Amino acid sequence: MADNLFSLEGRVAVVTGGTGAIGSALAEGLAGAGARVAVLARNSDRLDETVRRLGESGLEAIGVRADVLDAAALEAARDEILSRFGAVDVLVNCAGGNVAAATVPDDASPFDGPIEAYREVVDLNLLGTLLPIRVFGAAMLPSSGGSIVNISSMAAARAITRVGGYGAAKAGIESITRWFAVELARRGTGIRVNAIAPGFVVGEQNRTLLIGDDGGLTPRGETIIERTPLSRFGDPVDLVSTVVWLASDGARFVTGVVVPVDGGFSAFAGV
Repeated sequence: MADNLFSLEGRVAVVTGGTGAIGSALAEGLAGAGARVAVLARNSDRLDETVRRLGESGLEAIGVRADVLDAAALEAARDEILSRFGAVDVLVNCAGGNVAAATVPDDASPFDGPIEAYREVVDLNLLGTLLPIRVFGAAMLPSSGGSIVNISSMAAARAITRVGGYGAAKAGIESITRWFAVELARRGTGIRVNAIAPGFVVGEQNRTLLIGDDGGLTPRGETIIERTPLSRFGDPVDLVSTVVWLASDGARFVTGVVVPVDGGFSAFAGV
């Protein structure tokens, strides 16, 4: 039995934001664990490239174009996936990220950030997680042992300078993670809902904040490394095993939790 606890053989996984650094790594990891994977994203070219790369590795995946803020597009994507694979067993909500205009400059007042930028970052992260849960969660069969995994952030639980809107949006994700977990468990659906909170993983959106043009660390990057006991940034592949665990029978008694995968950042007081 232990050999099968972390297998996703025969299951269908949907990954939103599946062409990004984290999303594509998780899509590959889920497929490597045996799942048939539907990669969702807005950009057709990046979708094709991601699915091609997975296929070349012998993994089964399809690309489906959808905007996580468009309920009708998500419903069409769900119908396409059900037509192709016949089920949805796992949903991983990777779509999200920060918005440049919602990042407060060091020399600016936190009272002056454009409110529309805050709305945009909250919509992208919170509603961009809530809508896929509503659409794909409702398609999960009670007998399938469905699993939903959301992506939070270190910014949800601790104040991180300059990114207040992003932190608020991710805190909202943690709240709806717990709420859906309780409501779905109490109704006997068999669907578990959890989240991971990655540490500082270098990607397209935060690279210039953490790494300078010369390849060295920025002052912000140095501060993060000083407060990360494992003394490095995370890599997207560092998140894979935790997500596979939460999606699998190995976590069948786990729901409503947020798992930090952060190199010790959240455990360290800085002294």
